[in-house]
Amino acid sequence: MAKKSKKQQPGGTPATVALTAAGAAYTVHAYDHDPAHPSYGEEAAEAMGVSPDRVFKTLVADVDGALTVAVVPVAGQLDLKALAAAVGGKRAAMADPALAERTTGYVRGGISPLGQRKKLPTVLDASASAHATICVSAGRRGLEVELAPADLRRLTEAVLAPIGR
Repeated sequence: MAKKSKKQQPGGTPATVALTAAGAAYTVHAYDHDPAHPSYGEEAAEAMGVSPDRVFKTLVADVDGALTVAVVPVAGQLDLKALAAAVGGKRAAMADPALAERTTGYVRGGISPLGQRKKLPTVLDASASAHATICVSAGRRGLEVELAPADLRRLTEAVLAPIGR
């Protein structure tokens, strides 16, 4: 896995800038995004030739009135009850997309768990630990970063919990 520097990433996204600043090892994967594709995550897995259980989507939910980030495999779905339980909450629902975009600084389909405008509580699905590396959005559609799950967890201060189904 190649470590990217700011010099190698002109015009990098907040996610890649955060990774570089933290000295984390990562690889950037770019692909041509097709706006007609029904699933951003599945499109990324197909374009990169990576198993969908190694590509994780970033979802923003409202847990008892507080925005919370959930990072789950694109091959599955988010279990909202499990997410709420992971952060000590009672109820969870998907956040309003416009609010998620304003709060994170990213557009839907390109929300990264890294480099968000406002630091939000984050939960990473426990299945990430089964892989040496996983892929998450690098901050825009058509751009992913591959990194060790432990680095993602450390940089986002994520709780590791079984939140996918």
